[in-house]
Amino acid sequence: MNMQSRSDSYAAAGVDITAGYRAVELMKSHIAKTMTSGVCSDVGGFGGLFELDTTGMTRPVLVSGTDGVGTKLKLAFLLDKHDTVGIDCVAMCVNDIICCGAKPLFFLDYIACGKNVPERIEAIVKGVCEGCVQSGAALIGGETAEMPGFYPAEEYDLAGYCTGVVDKSKIIDHKTMRPGDVVVALPSSGVHSNGFSLVRKVFDVENADITQPVAELGGASIGETLLTPTKIYVKPVLALLEQVQVKGISHITGGGFYENIPRSIPDGLCARISRSAVRVLPIFDLIAKAGNISERDMFNTFNMGVGMSIVVAKEDAEKTLRILGEHGQDAYIMGEIVEFQEKIEIC
Repeated sequence: MNMQSRSDSYAAAGVDITAGYRAVELMKSHIAKTMTSGVCSDVGGFGGLFELDTTGMTRPVLVSGTDGVGTKLKLAFLLDKHDTVGIDCVAMCVNDIICCGAKPLFFLDYIACGKNVPERIEAIVKGVCEGCVQSGAALIGGETAEMPGFYPAEEYDLAGYCTGVVDKSKIIDHKTMRPGDVVVALPSSGVHSNGFSLVRKVFDVENADITQPVAELGGASIGETLLTPTKIYVKPVLALLEQVQVKGISHITGGGFYENIPRSIPDGLCARISRSAVRVLPIFDLIAKAGNISERDMFNTFNMGVGMSIVVAKEDAEKTLRILGEHGQDAYIMGEIVEFQEKIEIC
């Protein structure tokens, strides 16, 4: 910790430099767990250094992604629980770049807050580090900005950025997709990190008691169910890519099935999803009922229990389910690829 750097005038304006140093000291042990062989710098420098190992690659391509947690953070504020939203932040980035077939290499986070409470910043970064461990990425840098008067003292925003790499010949596109291919569903852990503006309105979370057990949720509360961190699919999907030709991957985020699945489907083909096959989680039934939301809108807003979809040849379906299962990822077939003008059909 830098004991010489302190500004009484800056502190009087609401920015405590020493709190920032304290937060960095608290988070170092968590960051250390994310270190990989490519990391070439320590925490605290002006830039994070990473040595790219391209062994076995002919034409390495870097793939980048950035995202935040959105208004799900309001739940963290209300429940005063801050050690899981960092997982969400990482998940939203790494789950995106794996859709190209890219292996995450490193991650950077950005936290902007009204008041730097070192223990709270540590909890946030602890979650970020857990997400990095789950995805195999190194946390090589970040920024904590104390912004009094811009954010309320008890609130913050959280965003992240990741970079991964894939050999150009192995980039996943939809050029080989054909009618008869199957659509595999990878279950979500919950609402993940999308649609929370609607969720908060439906449950009136700022005014209602969301800490009481709910029978439909197996005795869990609405609050803890909604705060469940986003599932990270990187490691099982990377394992699958080593053994099966994957023809398309969609990370099902905001916009649900109707916006995200078509992003991996070529013109002239359609992902025909069997509604009866989709394993909708109880929390989505509660949202639909409490908000009187149509099924069409639910599937066009939320993941509905499916966090990622993967398209493979029909003859590879059984192998795909087996490989994913061997790497701890449940999966099932929820549809097929057909010829059609619309890129998705739920029937």
